[in-house]
Amino acid sequence: MHIHLQDRYHHRESLIHGLDPRTKVALTILFILAVSLAPFGAFGIYVLLWLAAMEAAYFSRLGPLFVLKRSVIALPFALAAITLPFTVPGETIATLPLFGGLAITDAGTLRALSILVKSWISVQMAILLVATTPFHDLLWALRALYVPAPLVAIISFMYRYLNVLADEALRLLRARAARSAALPGVPSGGSLTWRGKVAGYMVGSLMLRSFERSERIYQAMVARGYRGSIRTLAHHHPGFADWVAWAVMFLLLAIVLMVKFL
Repeated sequence: MHIHLQDRYHHRESLIHGLDPRTKVALTILFILAVSLAPFGAFGIYVLLWLAAMEAAYFSRLGPLFVLKRSVIALPFALAAITLPFTVPGETIATLPLFGGLAITDAGTLRALSILVKSWISVQMAILLVATTPFHDLLWALRALYVPAPLVAIISFMYRYLNVLADEALRLLRARAARSAALPGVPSGGSLTWRGKVAGYMVGSLMLRSFERSERIYQAMVARGYRGSIRTLAHHHPGFADWVAWAVMFLLLAIVLMVKFL
C-alpha cells in the first residue's frame, strides 16, 4: 500500500484547478494576509472572507464540506490563544474558581475568538491550494515567485519523505499484524506496559529505517543528476480566469483595509 496525501484530487477539472499555479500561490498568500489584517472582532469581515473561501471551494468542485472537514485539524493549534482571556486587560465578564480566581476579560475573549476564526479561515484556503495543485506545480510556482531555492528544496524533501515515512510505518504495522495471531473472541497482545514497549521498539525501528531509506533516496537522486534543485517541464500561462481571480482578491483586500483604517 502506498499513501498519497492529496494527490487524488489534483487531476480533477474545475475553474480553480485550471488557474495558473503562480496565481493560486500568490492569491492564497494575499488571502491569508487579508485575514491577518482584519481587525479583532470584525466578524462581518470574517464572514465575508469565509464566504470567499467557500465560493472557491465550490468552484473547485471539491465542495465546502471537503474543506470544512479537513480544516478541523487547525483547531488544536489555535488553542495557543486560550490564555488570552486571562491575560489581556479589560472588563471582567466572569471569574473561574481556580488559583484564587481567574478573571476572564471581554477584550481577551474577543481577541482569542478572533484568532481562532482567522486561523480556521486561513487553513481552509491553504487546504484548497494543496488539494487543487499538483506538488511539482506548487514547487515550480514557488521558484517562479522567487522563493529561495534552499527553502523550496526543504519543502520538496519534507513532502516526499512524509510519503516514505508513512510507507515504512505501514510495513511495520503489517509485520506486527502478521506476527500477532489472535484466537476468536480473545484480544491479541499483552498488558498496557507491553504494548508501550512494542510501540517504542516500532518507533525506534522506524527512525533507523527512515535514515537508511532517505540516504539511499538521496544517493539515487545525485546519481541521476540532482544538483540542489528539481527541474520540471511545467509551463503555465495566466488566462482570463486568472485575471478575474486577481480582481476579486484585490476587492476583498481593499474592503479589509478600508474597515481596518477608516
